[in-house]
Amino acid sequence: MDKKYFTLEEANNLLPMIKRELAGLKRLKAQFNEHYDQIEQHKKTLLYRHKTKVDEDILFKKEARMEFMELEAQTFINNIMALGVEIKNVDEGLIDFPAVINGKKVLLCWKEGESEVSFFHSNFGGFSQREPIENIIKEEEQG
Repeated sequence: MDKKYFTLEEANNLLPMIKRELAGLKRLKAQFNEHYDQIEQHKKTLLYRHKTKVDEDILFKKEARMEFMELEAQTFINNIMALGVEIKNVDEGLIDFPAVINGKKVLLCWKEGESEVSFFHSNFGGFSQREPIENIIKEEEQG
């Protein structure tokens, strides 16, 4: 599959869809963590009493639900990645859009909570090294 390169406009146009998918993924992650905590708590209580058939059923159902949640999460991830973007950090909502600006391969960088894509960094840099897009546009005008 060929790598997709985005214009700034294309990246910004994808944000509503990415925000929806990311919100669904985060919601699912929170539910998964809650289920996991419930299972661990249930297992701890079983250390102090005899395990019954009801206990086994509860654990089985919760573990099966968690497996289903993993599949759901993979669907959210696949939906985002199918767009051609890179998920850098789900918890922080960091997404990179491969781009070519002034003949340089860069990553347009967006973080959840920002209204639009307005930063970039090199393929080797990360979020901490991102710069405003205006910096690379000024380079083009001066070059």
